[in-house]
Amino acid sequence: MAELQIGIIVGSTREGRVSPQVAQWVKEQAEGFNNNQYEIVDVKDYQLPMLGESADVSGVERWNTKLAELDGFIFITAEYNHSIPASLKNALDSAKDAWNNKPAGIVSYGSLGGARAAEHLRTILGELQMADVRGHVALSMFTDFENWSVFKPQSLHQANMEQQLTQLDRWGRALKSTR
Repeated sequence: MAELQIGIIVGSTREGRVSPQVAQWVKEQAEGFNNNQYEIVDVKDYQLPMLGESADVSGVERWNTKLAELDGFIFITAEYNHSIPASLKNALDSAKDAWNNKPAGIVSYGSLGGARAAEHLRTILGELQMADVRGHVALSMFTDFENWSVFKPQSLHQANMEQQLTQLDRWGRALKSTR
């Protein structure tokens, strides 16, 4: 079967965010692991208006077009107040059908590894008819980031990342036949 196109979704748009560093690490881990293609897709690049607050839908249209090209996703999410960033929630809500019947992996970070954000994200993904894989990379702001700003992941995360990539590949191939 042909290679899958997997989008690495950068969910935070805050100034000083570390999510682009995490996304780059994920891409480096993924490249060469299997024959799939991995692409970083930054929510910030689409300048999505808050849902329903603007008549200009050009960013939303570009966002949906990009998502439709992809066969699966890896979400990079920070944990803000026990949940995902508002920018990620808005990006999820700004698309509907483009998410359906596609697999999703989660790489989260925060003081507790972003576990509560990942848990919340899983409930949202289910509503969007996505299949979230069990493999989860949970990064600690205390042990995986120097001064809370420079990403230096512990080597133990590689095994979890490989598990996630394997599961994404299997689910992506199975779900592609349903679309």
